[in-house]
Amino acid sequence: MGKFVIKATKTGYTYSLKAGNGEVIAVGGEVYNTLASVKNGIESVIKNAPIANLEDQTVAGAEEQKHPKFEIYKDKAGEFRFRLKARNGEIIAASEGYVKKDSCKKGIASVRKNAENSPVIDPEPPKD
Repeated sequence: MGKFVIKATKTGYTYSLKAGNGEVIAVGGEVYNTLASVKNGIESVIKNAPIANLEDQTVAGAEEQKHPKFEIYKDKAGEFRFRLKARNGEIIAASEGYVKKDSCKKGIASVRKNAENSPVIDPEPPKD
């Protein structure tokens, strides 16, 4: 089973979704101002990931999909990445770079599987 891990930063909160083996499979699409807002972002991933369409932007003439959707694209380094967009078009999760498109697709499958039943781990309180 995976888990969502919330991390406090100097400017707010971020999160990552980790697979059962501890590997990070996606990170939040932004820095959130409050703990409540980062948890809302996580809830959006939990709700949208299992039902999101898949749009492969690396294929010429690929049909544009409706939101929510996973988009596969190539970054400036030529690696494959995915981003999950919510119903409103906001990016709510993004991936690392993958050398192979098949690995990127496996990452999407892992997000779909792990998002649904993963616990949310709150950040550690600041140390004095």
